[in-house]
Amino acid sequence: MAHSLTSRQIEILDYLRMAHRKAGIMPSTREIQHYFGFASQTAAMSHLRALERKGVIQRLAGKARAVIFPEALDRAEICDIPIYGRIAAGFSQTADPVQEGCLSIDVASLGVSRKSETFALKVRGDSMINAHICDGDTVVLEMREPRNNDIVAALIDGETTLKRYISGKGKPFLRAENPDFPDLIPAAELIIQGVLVALVRRAN
Repeated sequence: MAHSLTSRQIEILDYLRMAHRKAGIMPSTREIQHYFGFASQTAAMSHLRALERKGVIQRLAGKARAVIFPEALDRAEICDIPIYGRIAAGFSQTADPVQEGCLSIDVASLGVSRKSETFALKVRGDSMINAHICDGDTVVLEMREPRNNDIVAALIDGETTLKRYISGKGKPFLRAENPDFPDLIPAAELIIQGVLVALVRRAN
């Protein structure tokens, strides 16, 4: 719980927020000194230490301009994931990926790190209906090696599709989640483009 602030501390806190909003970085102690007309940087440091003791800022040791607001630590990490057109959850289709905007999503909720390569695709068709993936849904995929039974976006013999990846004793193949659709067994190539990590559905 933060303690009450003096009027000067409130002014400094407001300045930190304003400067960070404008420049994207925190002001240096020298900039704080000049802005408020302090006799030295030591005075600016003293005010920062007081604000830290009261819990309204945090300073990271050994780093210049390393002042952060504690509420920023609790905010979810949002990442923009590119949406590359549509993918068939039905019979395969030939498609070149064309970016159609971005999906902003909380990275932690996906269980993937910010460093992971992720992308999104719009679903067309109903071959994955029994996996609760419907026509019009958006799937988020991570570029990594698939495990048996993962749902994947795959390039099979030159065409793209969304299916379940089945690997056993024989050659890996793709399986639909709808009995009306046959298994897809590659004649020449099966390239996994991404593994499903999330599903986004717009409410009707």
